[in-house]
Amino acid sequence: MTIELDRQTQRFGFLLLPNFALMSYASATEPLRAANLLGGRSLYAIGQLSQGGRPVRSSGGIDITCDDLSSAGSEFHTVFVCAGGDPGNWVEADRLFSALRRLSRLGVRLGAISSGAYVLAAAGLLDNRDFTIHWEHAPVLREAYPNLTPRQARYVIDGDRITCGGGVAPLDMMHALIAERMGAHFARRVSDWYLHTVIADPSDPQRGSAAERFGTHNPILLAALEKMEATIENPLDRGAMAHFLSISSRHLDRLFTQHLNAGFLQTYRRIRLDHARRLIEQSPLAIAEIAFATGFSSTGHFSQAFKAHYGRAPSSLRSIHPKGAGPFAR
Repeated sequence: MTIELDRQTQRFGFLLLPNFALMSYASATEPLRAANLLGGRSLYAIGQLSQGGRPVRSSGGIDITCDDLSSAGSEFHTVFVCAGGDPGNWVEADRLFSALRRLSRLGVRLGAISSGAYVLAAAGLLDNRDFTIHWEHAPVLREAYPNLTPRQARYVIDGDRITCGGGVAPLDMMHALIAERMGAHFARRVSDWYLHTVIADPSDPQRGSAAERFGTHNPILLAALEKMEATIENPLDRGAMAHFLSISSRHLDRLFTQHLNAGFLQTYRRIRLDHARRLIEQSPLAIAEIAFATGFSSTGHFSQAFKAHYGRAPSSLRSIHPKGAGPFAR
């Protein structure tokens, strides 16, 4: 099918940062390509951007040819920041932030996919905005920017800011953007092209429920587990948790042993240590800061618990992801 040029073509740019997720990128770009094919004309143009116009390698090892971000301007209707999970690969931060702020001043709508919202936040472009970020990166963002509160939604459209959790969620986001311009019927045709038969609501959760993640359907235990995940920095003791659930401490212990084959303290500590590991791998926080952010009274106590659980010291992971390696180090 021949695609006719259209003066009303909307140009979408995708600013690719090293180690960006190929699935997220494809989920965002392919619906635009399908819209052109189904519409028989150039409804959307897609451009890849990078700092310096250098090719960018995805998390799967595929290189994408890009144009220079510095040459991008008001010809773009929307520019999405596509980022992965390694802050050490987010290079030349000052120039990156300046370029994004310049696009914003030109009236370009800015978006972010997966951890791209962290980049917009660091550039000061999400202040007083409603937004989301991939659930795995949300704790790192909240630690670095406590004034910002990302929503655990699949995607959020807030005026000229569009943020998406990544993965397959861009399919839902692009369905909404195409429907906004071309109507629901046309957007449905695009989604059907990719067998995308169930369109999720923007506020739908990003991850499986606590019941799926922990393998239990006991309502009291699920309430306890969700409370644990919400109180990582200031963990409740057994008595306080039992009081919150309106049960006895003995009953609380029985629930954990019976349904999870692990004790209350053991489970709570594992949740906190898993959170700590994500902070070590993804954030520039010092080990001492991470210890206190996960409810440990001292760095020594944290290091001992971490090594007992993972078989290695937290500093061994920090040698792979050194503090200050990324441009967002504090």
